[in-house]
Amino acid sequence: MIRVGIVDDQTLVRHGVRSLLELSPEVSVIGEAADGDEALAMLASDTPDVLLLDLRMPGKDGIDTLNAMRAAGIATPTLVLTTFDDDELVLRALRAGAKGYLLKDVTLEQLIDAIRVLAAGGSLVQPALTDRLLKATDQLPTPDDFDDLPPPLPLTDREQEILRLLAGGFANREIATALHLAEGTVKNHVSSLLTKLGVRDRTRAVLRALQHGLLTDSTEQRR
Repeated sequence: MIRVGIVDDQTLVRHGVRSLLELSPEVSVIGEAADGDEALAMLASDTPDVLLLDLRMPGKDGIDTLNAMRAAGIATPTLVLTTFDDDELVLRALRAGAKGYLLKDVTLEQLIDAIRVLAAGGSLVQPALTDRLLKATDQLPTPDDFDDLPPPLPLTDREQEILRLLAGGFANREIATALHLAEGTVKNHVSSLLTKLGVRDRTRAVLRALQHGLLTDSTEQRR
């Protein structure tokens, strides 16, 4: 059973998310909070396995709450659940310690899948957050040299995660910060990505990934 806490200033949203999550036999909601201060008090009394956190709240907002958690040594895996699809906001949340970022238009299945990923020690950023860039990139012509390449080799979960951030335009240092990795580790993963995709640079990596459907939602890939 995965124990979950919910932080959102809108009572209706909190109750709605709680009701939906409790439809799953995998999830137990152990508490709710309406702002960052209430969230910290909840975490001090009972630590969930995963915390769902809204960003825009009165008083201590989501980023402030993440910073306060880190300062207090609270390592609860935190999934940002928000309506804001701003790439810079995604990066700020990840830098502050969030392990995942989803928009509130996800399905219940996608939300539970994300909770499962974080509870297992992973991280997840919703692919739709980089849709604007991907759509723009998709309009670019596919390089001719792709025609002679063999199919890409399978990517690991971590490589898939880094590929999504590459598609979002993040540099190695930003990816390292977002995923709590050493920059050298990210460089090694990027080199492995380029080798598996058979390309020589990051732009071609994203184009080839689009060509082979490697940037679709991981939940959809499993269906």
